[in-house]
Amino acid sequence: MRKRRVVKIAVWVLAVLVGVPIAGVVALLLWDGGIDTDPRRALLPGVRIDLRTAVTRLGPIEYDLSGTEGPVLLSVHAGLGGADQGRLFASWLRNDGFRVLSPSRPGYLGTPLESGRTNEEQADLLAALLDDLGIDRVGVLAVSAGSPVGYTFAARHPDRVWGLISIGGVSKPRPANPGSPLRRTFMNAVGQKLALLTAQASLETVVAGTLDETSTFTKEQQAGRVSYIMSTPHVRAFFEAMFATTFPYQERWPGTDNDAAQARRGLPLERIAAPTLLIHGTQDGDVPFEHGEFAVERIPGAKRHWMEDDHLGFWLGPRASEAQAVARTFLLQHAPGK
Repeated sequence: MRKRRVVKIAVWVLAVLVGVPIAGVVALLLWDGGIDTDPRRALLPGVRIDLRTAVTRLGPIEYDLSGTEGPVLLSVHAGLGGADQGRLFASWLRNDGFRVLSPSRPGYLGTPLESGRTNEEQADLLAALLDDLGIDRVGVLAVSAGSPVGYTFAARHPDRVWGLISIGGVSKPRPANPGSPLRRTFMNAVGQKLALLTAQASLETVVAGTLDETSTFTKEQQAGRVSYIMSTPHVRAFFEAMFATTFPYQERWPGTDNDAAQARRGLPLERIAAPTLLIHGTQDGDVPFEHGEFAVERIPGAKRHWMEDDHLGFWLGPRASEAQAVARTFLLQHAPGK
């Protein structure tokens, strides 16, 4: 989830609204956006969350734990996300006998940033959560800006990890770009509502705007992908659910900004001992493909699956089932008791 994509959509809608009477602007400010913040809600048919908070020795952390038996998969969400996004991104495993533990990382939703700012602090917080829940070992599914925490968790707590998958993961230092306070104020007050209105008026516009930021597709490739998402019911439903897991912005932006600050640092990739599978799109416009290559060269024994796709192709691409099958086989091979 990238903030600049949200800004682009908001600016587009704002241009449409130029000249709207002051009363209309006031109404927009007063509108709650229709955002569903129920901690117990359905994300997709058969995929629900039940958010809770554990007060660990290192601080409070919000989480969702689905399933009642089977190996536990720790889903580490991306930027502008939270426990709901982590649960959604692991939903392709809902029929495979795993329990899915989806925490909100510090600065996201119900987990305060004070519970852990650095990758190391967040990794230790996750270990403390496992202690509180009585969970010994987990598989780790880390996505995009969540991968640095997933990598660090595997390096710092090798006895707690039976396998690690990173999808479109950040692995190299990146410059931070938090944006101006004025833009932040605008996006929190108005921008998220403009984005929601855009989705209601033209979901296709939001899909195209997303692909602008998450792919290096040609115009022809992008048009084809937009058409595929819009015309394939289960993929369109997933996109809409994913879009919803970025709201409300103000409850997700502190963590997103913190991720950007932490991304300037190096990662302990060489110290990861768990079986590792790296999945990355060769046409990733959000986290460039070189991040996948960088990680596979440094994590001992790491396996790889390169997709000719963008940042979200693992869920939204025509060959998503193929990539998911590779990941599923990896998890079933390494999960205890499977």
